Amino acid sequence: MTKHRQPGPAPAEPSLPDIVLRGITTHNLQNISVRIPRNRFVVFTGVSGSGKSSLAFDTLYAEGHRRYVESLSAYVRQFLERMPRPEIESVEGIAPAIAIEQKAIPRNPRSTVGTVSEIYDYLRLLYARIGKIYSRDTNELVLKHTPDDVALQAGFFEEGTKFYAGFLFPSHEDGSHHPRSVEEELSSLLKKGFFRLISGETLLDLNREEDRRKVVLMTDGERRSLLVLVDRFVARHDEKFRSRVGEAAETCFGESGGHAVLQVAGGRRYRFSDRLELDGVEYQEPSPQLFAFNSPIGACTTCQGFGRIAGIDEHAVVPDRSLSIRDGAIACWNSEKYRWNLEELLLAAPKAGIDVDMPYEKLPQAHKELVWKGIGGTGYRGIWPFFREIEKDAGYKMHFRVFLSRYRGYATCPDCEGSRLNPDARLVRVSGKSITEVVRMNIAEAQDFFKGLEISPFDRRVAESVLQEIEKRLGYLLEVGLDYLTLDRLTHTLSGGEFQRINLSTSLGSPLVGAIYILDEPSIGLHQSDSARLIGLLRKLRDLGNTVVVVEHDREIIEAADEVIDLGPHAGRLGGKVVFHGTVEEMKRSGTSLTAEYLQDRRRIELPERRRTPDFSACIEITGAMENNLRNIDVRFPLGVMTCVTGVSGSGKSTLIGDILCRGLRREKEGAKEEVGTHRSISGAWLIDRIEQVDQSPIGKSSRSNPVTYLKIFDDIRSVFAQTPEAKARGWKAGYFSFNIPGGRCEACAGEGSVKIEMQFLADIEAVCEDCGGLRYRSDTLEVKYRGRSIAEVLDMTVDEGVEFFAREKSIARKLSVLREVGLGYIRLGQSSSTLSGGEAQRLKLASFIARADVEHTLFVFDEPTTGLHFEDIRRLLGCFEKLLEQKNTLVIIEHNPDIISQADWVIDLGPGAGDRGGSLVAEGTPEELAAMDESLTGRHLRPLFRRLGGKR
Repeated sequence: MTKHRQPGPAPAEPSLPDIVLRGITTHNLQNISVRIPRNRFVVFTGVSGSGKSSLAFDTLYAEGHRRYVESLSAYVRQFLERMPRPEIESVEGIAPAIAIEQKAIPRNPRSTVGTVSEIYDYLRLLYARIGKIYSRDTNELVLKHTPDDVALQAGFFEEGTKFYAGFLFPSHEDGSHHPRSVEEELSSLLKKGFFRLISGETLLDLNREEDRRKVVLMTDGERRSLLVLVDRFVARHDEKFRSRVGEAAETCFGESGGHAVLQVAGGRRYRFSDRLELDGVEYQEPSPQLFAFNSPIGACTTCQGFGRIAGIDEHAVVPDRSLSIRDGAIACWNSEKYRWNLEELLLAAPKAGIDVDMPYEKLPQAHKELVWKGIGGTGYRGIWPFFREIEKDAGYKMHFRVFLSRYRGYATCPDCEGSRLNPDARLVRVSGKSITEVVRMNIAEAQDFFKGLEISPFDRRVAESVLQEIEKRLGYLLEVGLDYLTLDRLTHTLSGGEFQRINLSTSLGSPLVGAIYILDEPSIGLHQSDSARLIGLLRKLRDLGNTVVVVEHDREIIEAADEVIDLGPHAGRLGGKVVFHGTVEEMKRSGTSLTAEYLQDRRRIELPERRRTPDFSACIEITGAMENNLRNIDVRFPLGVMTCVTGVSGSGKSTLIGDILCRGLRREKEGAKEEVGTHRSISGAWLIDRIEQVDQSPIGKSSRSNPVTYLKIFDDIRSVFAQTPEAKARGWKAGYFSFNIPGGRCEACAGEGSVKIEMQFLADIEAVCEDCGGLRYRSDTLEVKYRGRSIAEVLDMTVDEGVEFFAREKSIARKLSVLREVGLGYIRLGQSSSTLSGGEAQRLKLASFIARADVEHTLFVFDEPTTGLHFEDIRRLLGCFEKLLEQKNTLVIIEHNPDIISQADWVIDLGPGAGDRGGSLVAEGTPEELAAMDESLTGRHLRPLFRRLGGKR
């Protein structure tokens, strides 16, 4: 008997009523009602398509967000996301809701970990408030002086010291005055009451014609050293003295355009400026905008704040860094036509001390710069000048353009060295570090830096609140297991799980109280060893006084929840019901759902009866992988088997597989121009026909893209309708049944099914098309039926229904059956691809390959394919993997899920830690061999699974 809580009246305590949702029919939810306790940690679980996201995001979040937005003014509402009212009878106790979903990662090249976590905004404030500027020439501290600073310096003079206060004689070159003759300057000084000048040790009186004549006859250089006397002093250590010096300094600043001088009689001259100036160079006043690479004020003018420019790619010029210069490391000079450049370098290198027989990767950076920029006093001009000469000729000679295209790419901006900021911004330091140096630290290093920050008590008071925000946000990033990420890491290089955890940490950095936080699988990308930290974070969010709702399949997180709501029993129209609601212990005892059966091991994914034996005589091998944190490792990928690449988040898995293996093979097999991660060599590419990277990126941005168009099934479906007697009688071909071209589609909405209504200052509204009622087709088109169903009714079927309906059409039924096998039996045939989750999109891509009979000798690469999958869905997914292997293909899978790792034929474990502590090949072997290795963190987490499943096979 199904066990779940029936909602009743709200609890007596008026301040914290439970959240009660009644009569929910959103999507496939079957008129269910749920009561969610406030300030508790609640997990929604169930098979894919059972209605978890419909309940969590399309109902709970949508209503919480909608009610909050509706409470605001019309002016404010125009800037906020408007959400339709969910299909629900009544709602009680709802609070403002915040959703942390598996969002598409921003592709903006300006978006970094620092910007999305808001840490960079606080860094800009910090450097604007307490940053110190250092001279670009002498590295001296640049100060802006006040009259008090001048008085303070005078206070250091020994009592009785004679000195003068004044300012330098006005110069035509200082920009502070309009050009005037010397006579005019002298007259101006006299009118203002300044009638004494000091030249060396000589005092000149401007009231005397003879002294004025001396000044006129001086050279410009001599006049620039003249001091206009404002006051004379004998040093004393009292307040009256300091006040008098301050007044004199104020006069100097006002009369000279911001300059003052203290001249000790017969001694040193001290210069002061009320502007940020040193040695005649004026510097920009620090402001938050100065450190913004998205602003023209702070951005590097060469790269416009991107940090990279289109130009010659060093990796393309020196593709194999293990080679020496003599052995041909510089690829562009290996041809007979340009080899003379290499010979010039070989002749010049000894004079500069460059070892031409040392591997390029081991050359000192100073020697590499000489190779690229040229060696002075020799005939060798350098790689950069060589390409500049080629570029001059490329405008009118095709073969030069072809030659250049081989070596072009995006290179680090030579002016800002990738920092994105202009020179003035890079001169500002806090505790000896520029903002560029700080953002290049990883999270753990940055936290250590700020904890040990060496600044004055005054600066600490000024920046106290900003420092607290920075340290707090760094701490939350550490808590979600992202200590290895650098603050300048581009967001488009992050995994989906990493990006979601940054969003989670940002929410914690600006904590609300009394809100509903709804998270979509926060465990994505997280190694089993990091689960405890994530659970602690979710509980902290709850303990702040919030309700935390998590859509999750991870066993540890489910077992850590205060309550579990299990939806099902199956997917699509066979789901949408609450099969259990209660505590985890109650769930395990109930045994009323698939989830409970898996948690109790009454149903489980068994270990394979046998494993395929890897044959390393025919494998793909990467040597010298050194990109990011990889530590010059050599890795072999056996063919025809399933290999899992494991390790903690940040250990180097994505770099090894995505940046080196996939890009390197695509460059070799397809001639792709992608930048490949640093490595020595990749061998064995000839053993595969192609490489397919099956990721979670959307399969189509258009609302017209859907599962049957992606799998090329819609062509067959339209042909079936075109073969009906009614269609033949009307002369309609298959194209008539397409909603992408004029013909049978509704022209009022151009086959979209909806129209956009502009609401001026309010958000645009997308409304169902009145002509076709959202069906996309004209009424006469819908008169044509196949087995009693119109084309619109067919597109509204689920995959499971479609398999039965098209049983006679073998081609259609076969392809639809594959969708069911990958766990997508619940999605509608015409469902817009833009509404699919990342996990659903990945499985749809997988189905497209399984459905093709010609797919063999292909290397398939998957990145966390279990995302969004229930235990039961994982079991189905493994069956699909088996089919690909039977078709003579190879699988390489980045995965943390022990159920997948335990099924692998070979495991490559990277680590041992993240970032600088990772990048090594910790272990490789079968899952059983890994479990026996103490040095493998992954192996240690496999041991409980093997014990639960009855040990080794």
